[in-house]
Amino acid sequence: MTTTLRPTEPLQQNPDGTRSRRYQVCVNSRTVGAVHLGTHPVFGEAVARIMSLRIEEPDRRRGRGTVAALAAEEVARGWGCRRIEATVPADSGTALGLATALGYVVRNRNMEKTLGDTPPALPEGSAARPMTEAEFGPWMAKGQEDYARDWTERGVPEAEARAKAAKDHAVLLPEGRATGDMLFSVLEHEGTPVGTLWLAVRGEQAFVFDVLTDAAHRGRGHGRTLMLLAEAQSIAAGKRVIGLNVFAGNTPAERLYDSLGYGTTQYSVYKALV
Repeated sequence: MTTTLRPTEPLQQNPDGTRSRRYQVCVNSRTVGAVHLGTHPVFGEAVARIMSLRIEEPDRRRGRGTVAALAAEEVARGWGCRRIEATVPADSGTALGLATALGYVVRNRNMEKTLGDTPPALPEGSAARPMTEAEFGPWMAKGQEDYARDWTERGVPEAEARAKAAKDHAVLLPEGRATGDMLFSVLEHEGTPVGTLWLAVRGEQAFVFDVLTDAAHRGRGHGRTLMLLAEAQSIAAGKRVIGLNVFAGNTPAERLYDSLGYGTTQYSVYKALV
């Protein structure tokens, strides 16, 4: 039996500058699933995304998803793409297994934690204060540089990584430190600044965009204190769920979040198209 992709619409040119197309997954002309393939809104035409891939239940565990994913890669190559990316729900072990078997690499994962009603207390000697305007400029420049490096270390060319870092910060912080529902804090221990926190409290849940312990003060529990601060600020803002992103390979951060009760909700994976 032959598994193929059959377009169900013309190639779409979308308002955000991307292009996309939907396909049926067919076995000998019988529809068994669907694929939605597009290009990346930030990385551009050279990067494809499998936006969705679904195989109907009666046809699962027969290799249909594998062949459909490989066929999507061939379409992406025909579009001139040199990399393909996808997101995989954490509760779908089959999908993550399929992706890794096909050579996709986990770049990062999203995590969440449900919060209680009582803000956690910070350890004795630790206190937080708002970041000053004088501190914000250097902090933001360093944060953008570190963020771009996180992407380049995980398969993204430097020019693309820098463009993404600049765009993400511009979109998230159009008014800089004064951007609404964004909290920028400095953690001090016995009067000495030891770390910083960027927390968003917009929408239905809070989100940790950046947490950083200064290099000279690492290994002393301040990272955990910063995360307790994030939870306390989230609860004070009326949020009962807090989320974050962690890059693969950042073992200390992954261990910290696991120990604090965060659970993975989604994996982001990528693969070079050669």
